[in-house]
Amino acid sequence: MGKGRVKLFIAASVVIAGIAYLMLTGSTQATVYYFKLSELMAKPGSPTDDVRVAARVVPGTIRKDSKSMTVDFVMAEGGVSLPVRYTGLVPDTFKDDSEVVVEGRMTPDRSSFTAHTLLAKCPSKYESQYNTDTGREHQKKYGMQTDFKSAPVK
Repeated sequence: MGKGRVKLFIAASVVIAGIAYLMLTGSTQATVYYFKLSELMAKPGSPTDDVRVAARVVPGTIRKDSKSMTVDFVMAEGGVSLPVRYTGLVPDTFKDDSEVVVEGRMTPDRSSFTAHTLLAKCPSKYESQYNTDTGREHQKKYGMQTDFKSAPVK
């Protein structure tokens, strides 16, 4: 083997090792597990590291402070509830009874949760407005037909 081939082999090995490392670290970060609130509360002790928790926002518990960008709310799941404090930008889909995943730490006495990440899940079901007042007004105003089942076939 000549010097040129050895250098090419070493360079190719470094590139392949770098790509493999990026793929491995990327896939482990993308598959982050979260606990349901009832699962987390059933575990003895308090987690010392950041943890992700999923539950629903209890209606009527959201309190926002626009000056400090702090949101306090209560989340509940499986008959267990937990007050949460989050500071930062709030997703548009965050509202009463929405599903949320928060990432942060529970207080040592397990009485509340301080979150540094708030994710609000999007609704999984979007319904057509064809048979609603808004849909009928839209059709009347713009002459658009949104019911494709009865649309004429050309």
